[in-house]
Amino acid sequence: MHRRTFAICALALAAVSSQALAGPTLDTVRKRGYVQCGVSTGIQGFSAPDSKGTWHGLDVDMCRAIAATIFNDATKYRLTPLTTQARFTALQSGEVDVLTRNVTPTMARDTTLGLLSVAVNYYDSQGVMVSSKLGVKALRELDGATICVQPGTVTELDLADWFRSQSLRFKPVVIEKYDEIVRAFSAGRCDAFTSDKSQLAASRMTLEKPDTYVILDENISKSPLGPMVRQGDDNWVNIVRWSLNAMLEAEEFGITSSNVDAQLKANSPNVQRILGVTPGMGRNMGVDDKWAYHIVKQVGNYGESYERNLGMSSPMKLPRALNAQWRDGGLMYGWPVR
Repeated sequence: MHRRTFAICALALAAVSSQALAGPTLDTVRKRGYVQCGVSTGIQGFSAPDSKGTWHGLDVDMCRAIAATIFNDATKYRLTPLTTQARFTALQSGEVDVLTRNVTPTMARDTTLGLLSVAVNYYDSQGVMVSSKLGVKALRELDGATICVQPGTVTELDLADWFRSQSLRFKPVVIEKYDEIVRAFSAGRCDAFTSDKSQLAASRMTLEKPDTYVILDENISKSPLGPMVRQGDDNWVNIVRWSLNAMLEAEEFGITSSNVDAQLKANSPNVQRILGVTPGMGRNMGVDDKWAYHIVKQVGNYGESYERNLGMSSPMKLPRALNAQWRDGGLMYGWPVR
């Protein structure tokens, strides 16, 4: 009886393992030959084209990492720029496989849209930018002001909540496309402009005389950002989630795009698991054991991606702050690849 029970359990586990590898999204992506990622329509540092039309940014790197996990080739991806209004419909309909654009996870989104927030790849906060000519130093001084904001966003809801909680008034100027909001703000159609502070910093760089604009120190709300997928495909959730965790773990253990080949010979069990020297680390996701090696080799670890897109080596020059590794006082904490 004991042996028979053991055999039944073994068969059940095998069936579960087989089902885990049969995710419909992974099958679709493999047959197509590339992963289709939804990104923002152009936010410097996250997803924006350069002068040659090549897109760069933290969210683009997230897409490249997923491609490296699946195909061992970070070039096998395509981008679909999406507005805030179109992004969820595009994911629900299958137009894109994953939203790697800056999406704030909320309970309502996870429980009503048939979608799932997978992880956080950037911790942000909602702020407000004003012209220095306005003379505003604090949020409370915006009582009665006109404020530019995108519709259908958590930003719009949190703005209303903050003013209501302070018993203050404001007049929203609602514009769907982000670049049009920036133009409206610079043209004086609104007194202030609200968005995530990273986006405000990026937008300020595009304005004439950027030094004449001020991002107020106060925060309206917290704004974690990260990739989102459709519900019901656990294997795809794992692929997206662990692609990010591999980048975080690689940074923590000092594995970079320049030393990753040398690190294949490292004695550290953690490094051996991350880089696939220890066999079996890709099997349960249905990918090659060296999936994380290919991410680091072709895309870099999280710190490398942050530095070239948002850090002091980039035009954004944003300090790591909350996005530093946990051991450095930040919130970035990679889950163990083991």
